[in-house]
Amino acid sequence: MKEYRLTAWPDLAPPYHRTAYRRMASDMSHRFMTLAQLADTSGLRRMEVRHFVDMLESRGLLVERESLLPESQFWSLRPLGGWLKRAMSSHPGR
Repeated sequence: MKEYRLTAWPDLAPPYHRTAYRRMASDMSHRFMTLAQLADTSGLRRMEVRHFVDMLESRGLLVERESLLPESQFWSLRPLGGWLKRAMSSHPGR
């Protein structure tokens, strides 16, 4: 499983002006992210994330590496992240 990180902030073309794309760029500017993590945090479909990553890669703005976390271990952590997101958003007044 590959992880991606931005090497420089991109000038995003109009198709990528949505908040979800800016969020992915922000996440990738701070840490390495997998496609699954990007899809989860952005709310976009995996294909849309793949197109965005491909565009950034074609412009030479990404560094990629093999994930340090084995894929089986990564998938076992995902339900915890979903639970945390739901728990934090279930009480918006707090």
